[in-house]
Amino acid sequence: MQLSPLTARRLQIFRSNRRGWWSMWIFMVLFVVSLFAEFVANDKPLLIYYKQSVYLPIFKAYPEKTFGGDFQTETDYGAPYVKGLIEKDGWMLWPPIRYHHKTVTWDLQGPAPSPPDARNLLGTDDQARDVLARVIYGFRISVLFGFTLTILSAVVGVSAAAVQGYFGGWIDLLFQRFIEAWSSVPLLYLLIILSSVIQPNFWWLLGLLLLFSWMGFVGVVRAEFLRARNLEFVRAARALGVSNPTIMFRHILPNAMVATLTFMPFTLAGSVTILAGLDYLGFGLPPGSASLGELLAQGKANLQAPWLGLTGFFVIGLILTLLIFVGEAVRDAFDSRKNVT
Repeated sequence: MQLSPLTARRLQIFRSNRRGWWSMWIFMVLFVVSLFAEFVANDKPLLIYYKQSVYLPIFKAYPEKTFGGDFQTETDYGAPYVKGLIEKDGWMLWPPIRYHHKTVTWDLQGPAPSPPDARNLLGTDDQARDVLARVIYGFRISVLFGFTLTILSAVVGVSAAAVQGYFGGWIDLLFQRFIEAWSSVPLLYLLIILSSVIQPNFWWLLGLLLLFSWMGFVGVVRAEFLRARNLEFVRAARALGVSNPTIMFRHILPNAMVATLTFMPFTLAGSVTILAGLDYLGFGLPPGSASLGELLAQGKANLQAPWLGLTGFFVIGLILTLLIFVGEAVRDAFDSRKNVT
């Protein structure tokens, strides 16, 4: 695909920022691995070969009788009795980490939380669940939450800012007064009140935070539309009879997207931080969910187990550091004053 000279220049500047370039690749590798968390950390085998037949426990639940057991309930593949039955007439292929984020380790050598060892590389939490497995699943849900919130906030915020900046006048005035009043609503107090009535979940939190996060995109995009609406190419399009939506989203919006794209990595970092903070305070995802904030809360409650707090701190710090470095590289790439090195 042939890139335009401007796009090629921006890509070259982005690649010249080695810190941002490699941060992007490290973040993408970690994110892709977390997307396939069920194949990396699971208490079910990836593949079972038993009596000339192939079974995929990750995709389908098999009763214990399938492998010669006594019960019709779902097979517990970690039980020594079941292992013996399967390995007698076949074999099992396990993922690298033999724990799901909900798996309870019953045969610990000491009380939970237990320190890191050969089986639990980052130890276990206060409910005897593997910390490394919970970090992988928690990383996935945090980043997916951040991506979803950032994209939806950008769509809503850019659309509102486009209407404000393009039409101006009383429409802009009404929107500005609404944003001033809406932004003054205390989000944390609202979360505390609603959490006493409704059990928070992923989509509930996403919808509530979206009601407030879109306003962060309005300022810069509105300013771009206010500046561009009186330029000559916009006046020419109006004179030719081009519709307002076409002028807004086809001619002016590409110029305004520079500020939006520069702002998005930092918004993503903020979204991840918000979810971790709410989980830490107990107003986030439901209890038992794999969460980095919940891991920090366990570290605070179990000072005798420093690996809990340190793991949560370093993982969140790694996510934010990588996103900030990527954001700096994107900002430099869209800076017209930046020279190619």
